[in-house]
Amino acid sequence: MASLPAYFLDDVRRSFPIAQQMTYLNHASISPVPLATLAVMNDVNTRLTTDPGSLLAPPAAGGSDIFTRFSTEIGALINAADPSEVVGVVSTSAGINAAAQAIDWQPGDNVVFTDVEFPSNAYPWMALARRGVESRTVAPQGGGLTVEALDAVVNARTRLVAVSAVQFFSGHRADLIALGAYCHERGILFAVDAIQAAGHIPIDVQAMHIDILAAGGQKSLMGPPGQGFLYVRREVSERMTPDGIGPTAVEGWEHWLHYDLTLRGGAQRFMMGTPNLSGMFGLLESIRFLRELDVAAIDDWTRYLSQVAINALDELGCEVITPHDPAQLGPIVTFRVGTGDDLARAEAESNALMAHFGAHKIRLTKHLDAAGWPHVRISTHCYNTEEEVCRAAAALKEFHP
Repeated sequence: MASLPAYFLDDVRRSFPIAQQMTYLNHASISPVPLATLAVMNDVNTRLTTDPGSLLAPPAAGGSDIFTRFSTEIGALINAADPSEVVGVVSTSAGINAAAQAIDWQPGDNVVFTDVEFPSNAYPWMALARRGVESRTVAPQGGGLTVEALDAVVNARTRLVAVSAVQFFSGHRADLIALGAYCHERGILFAVDAIQAAGHIPIDVQAMHIDILAAGGQKSLMGPPGQGFLYVRREVSERMTPDGIGPTAVEGWEHWLHYDLTLRGGAQRFMMGTPNLSGMFGLLESIRFLRELDVAAIDDWTRYLSQVAINALDELGCEVITPHDPAQLGPIVTFRVGTGDDLARAEAESNALMAHFGAHKIRLTKHLDAAGWPHVRISTHCYNTEEEVCRAAAALKEFHP
């Protein structure tokens, strides 16, 4: 890791006016969109008033329609084997739910995930209880899922393992290569929630043996809310039957009155009709922006910023729950607020601390652990600086002199 990113940081910061207004370290909640993305979305919204049909057709100068471009460009981001393995969805939750309900579960099957998953990657699997599917939760190791933790609960009836590439709370970065290999060797489906990772860290669904991956666009991808994507490996999708069938999810869909429930190949069988066009165009522009910077370079820089944050918090005597191991480090760092066991006092302190950060125009997020104990999360992205992270640490030191 280096003390400066591989790209020109000052140039990147000009794409984010928010950097001139506040110290924004809240990207794990919602990221600002780059100015180029805003321009594209404004253009799309204008065309919705002047020539909306043009948004659905291939460009006049030649090329592909928005659906093909969307699947192709996102497929390239995650190294999908074929663009048909990618489809647009409104959110991570929508993508995971669609996939979860489409699998041919049998009573007695089980799904494994840690007990620190964001609800988007827990509730869809837990809801399968009505179909006789057991959810097996394991305690995290170092803040997330490991092969060792899996080995303690996986059995012959384990059909799927679910994990966040980067945990929203602890910031733990999963070893997707090791987890994917473990599942692949045992014929277990491997599902990944990538909302805190896609666009932030390199993801290769083929090398990582990922079968299902979903991500909303508003966090690591720096896209608009309400637009994300779902990836399903082709051979896995062929065994899936979606609960909901949209008008464009079938072969020969263009012939509207020829009713035929022959599902399209790949993830295209999860298409649900006319999408959020502004969101699709906007998300693609954000992805182009991030890929031009180089996702690996973004990963290297934000991990460096996380290390700066951890070092500063350690010096202040904070209880940092984010792994210190660089291999398990991503763009999120979380620390506990308060000491002892007085939860009411810790809650009052956390509220005062968040107000203190706000007065200094520093935007962070407070989260509660399972026991209700308050924590504060720092989450960076490509345009943040070391000085901004140190500014947050200085404000914390001022609060706790």
